[in-house]
Amino acid sequence: MKLPLAVLLAAMAFGVGSAHSKTFKWTSASDIPTWDIHSQNNALGNGVHASVYESLVYYNSRTFKPEPVLATAWKQVTPTQLRVNLRTGVKFHDGTPFSADDAVFSIQRAMAKTSNFGIYAQGIERVVKVDANTIDIFTTDPNPVLLNQLTELRMMSKAWAEKNNSTSPKDIKTQEENFAHRNANGTGPFMLKEWQPDQKLVLAKNPNWWGKSEGNLTEIVYTPVKAVATRMAALLSGEVDFVLDPSPQDLPRVRSNPSLKVIDGIENRTIFFGMDQFRNELPGSNVKGKNPLKDQRVRQALYQGIDMDTITRVSLRGLGQATGAIVAPQVNGWTKEVHKRYPFNVEASKKLLADAGYADGFEVDFACPNNRYINDEAICQAVTAMWARIGVKAKLRTLPLVTYFPMIQRYEASIYMLGWGVPTFDALYSLQSLVRTVGAGGDGNYNVGRYSNPQMDALVERTKKETDLKLRTELLTKALALQNQDVAHIPLHNQVIPWAMKKNIDLVHRADNRLDWRLIKVN
Repeated sequence: MKLPLAVLLAAMAFGVGSAHSKTFKWTSASDIPTWDIHSQNNALGNGVHASVYESLVYYNSRTFKPEPVLATAWKQVTPTQLRVNLRTGVKFHDGTPFSADDAVFSIQRAMAKTSNFGIYAQGIERVVKVDANTIDIFTTDPNPVLLNQLTELRMMSKAWAEKNNSTSPKDIKTQEENFAHRNANGTGPFMLKEWQPDQKLVLAKNPNWWGKSEGNLTEIVYTPVKAVATRMAALLSGEVDFVLDPSPQDLPRVRSNPSLKVIDGIENRTIFFGMDQFRNELPGSNVKGKNPLKDQRVRQALYQGIDMDTITRVSLRGLGQATGAIVAPQVNGWTKEVHKRYPFNVEASKKLLADAGYADGFEVDFACPNNRYINDEAICQAVTAMWARIGVKAKLRTLPLVTYFPMIQRYEASIYMLGWGVPTFDALYSLQSLVRTVGAGGDGNYNVGRYSNPQMDALVERTKKETDLKLRTELLTKALALQNQDVAHIPLHNQVIPWAMKKNIDLVHRADNRLDWRLIKVN
């Protein structure tokens, strides 16, 4: 029997494994950007890193409450001092013991200038070793979400980093590499065995792991494959066990296949467009001497020129919940009011542009990833056509994740697509990253449109230190409403995430779209 080309390609890409193997083979569109755990705050990478590098606490995949990992207990000694007891008997993959020195070093490393994890260290003033198995985390002000932040601060060996000249995180804005970029030494249930960027990643079970696993995996093989047809062919032919990002149009076929299954869930990730509100003139635009995107009327015109109902139905095939907020419903601070969108209205958009002095429209650079979010490129193509109807000629360029994110963080895009998940399930994480004026300590670390409003900054700063939880939530909601009023960003939708897999795979679907490697079973 002659196999279809797509199936042959899948077999070549993934290889064939034993039916009785405890190897878990999975795929999605893009590769992780680095193995340096503090270099790039990328959701796919963070989820994979968690298999090798552990944090002090981590979310329980069923309850999403922080639970002990490398920490065994913690106590608020004062409103600004958290004492953390560390787990004893834990060893890194190179056999050296985990201690307070490593914990202090790792949190300080996350706070370094080249780190992209300052947002998780928000509010931390200093970290102090109390004894070999205890640290104190001092914050500048009381921080009600510190534990949530610690779920993403993974622990690295101080001695290993020093030995291998990796005490500072790799700077994602440059091509320079450190040893930690391609090598790993964590305490987690799996060890890095092989990484060929954009080709193959292999993790092997850590025989000396301190914890107990509900799963039965001995090996994890990840193959990034950009072409969705090849990914789906690999699942349908049995070459892979799991597809993180199946194609929406293939889901009915997968659901009806008795040997496969699909698990759905709303992700705590919102997709939106950001806009350059900093430059006085946009590169590549036909408007000279000024920046149209600095005008709120222009930003609102672009917003109201997008028909989200059509995008949800056609481009997303239902795998999206249209929203007017930059956070999803699971996130503290979200309300139905901030969720309301400005209505789609072509004539209103044209009037807003005319009122702003752009009756004939204008040309603008438009950048999108092509392998990061559900049908990201198709959405941007649809929006380009919609904006053309109001007179805006968006010059669309699409890039793969690995080059796209460093590019936008160098402020090289006029309008860009971004998806933002909320690991802390608290809107401060989004507000501080996306709408706080760019500054130190994670402030505005993904505010790559460089929006700035003193009123917004004041709200974010108040929220950082407010301990009255009711008042704090009100402040978050007020800030989310101000983002909508200013059209600091153009919200699009909250992703609905389907996971496609073989029937014999047992796992827990998480709202942050990451796999919990400790819970996966191949039956």
